[in-house]
Amino acid sequence: MPLIIMCGYPCSGKSKCAEELRHYFTQHTDRKVHVIDDDILGIEKNLVYADSQNEKNLRGALKAEVERKVTKDDIVILDSLNYIKGYRYELFCIIKHTQTPHCLVYCLTSAEVSSGWNRSRESGAQYTQEILDALVLRFEAPDSRNRWDSPLFSIQKEDLLPFEAISDAILKRKAPPPNQSTQSQPLTSTNFLYELDKVTQDVLMAILDSQKTSIPGDLIAIPGATEKIELTRNLNMAELRKLRRQFISYTKMHPTENIGHISNMFVQYLNKSMH
Repeated sequence: MPLIIMCGYPCSGKSKCAEELRHYFTQHTDRKVHVIDDDILGIEKNLVYADSQNEKNLRGALKAEVERKVTKDDIVILDSLNYIKGYRYELFCIIKHTQTPHCLVYCLTSAEVSSGWNRSRESGAQYTQEILDALVLRFEAPDSRNRWDSPLFSIQKEDLLPFEAISDAILKRKAPPPNQSTQSQPLTSTNFLYELDKVTQDVLMAILDSQKTSIPGDLIAIPGATEKIELTRNLNMAELRKLRRQFISYTKMHPTENIGHISNMFVQYLNKSMH
């Protein structure tokens, strides 16, 4: 039925909590419980997180498995770092499309505690200190004010998991309603891909042009869109192109019936991904 997203530093107790949640829901419900973790590619984690392409492949494989497993009947627990804000938003889009609830369990530790727990592991299961430090540095902490990070359960090392509260969040709460950017529609326009490419490129150029005379905090008007870009910081072309590729990939799988909505959809996506 719902998705439980684990989040935290390496060696912060995520897998232990995921196993405790799997056991709880197996014992207290009649639903199937699927745990998806970093072992999905069968690659040693230091090799994965030392190479940006390997890490990107891992995130893609995890997301694809979530899409396959998430239904309105089964419980899915995603046991990974999930430390990138934009990636958590992509997972949120999946559950909106599936129309099932989700929650985030954040295993909150200090870098020192995680390093200590890492050193206590068997040598073959340890992160190198260099990899661990880099992941801690890149970590984007969840914020319950963001819809994709809420409901948020922050768990410290001495805490017991709030099983009943988590259960209520995913079994009794209504699923978020689908919106234009997540609801799958039939592909009815033969020039949809052309318009998708053209509109998103026009949005990027409008942002780059506006940044020449704007400062962080300004709202940027986008031709063809009723919503505006919230310019929290300057964005370079490489970052904008990456966000555009991600949006195009997702929209190809979930095309909108109304081409006129593409601009607003892309603006919504950018506002949520670049904060």
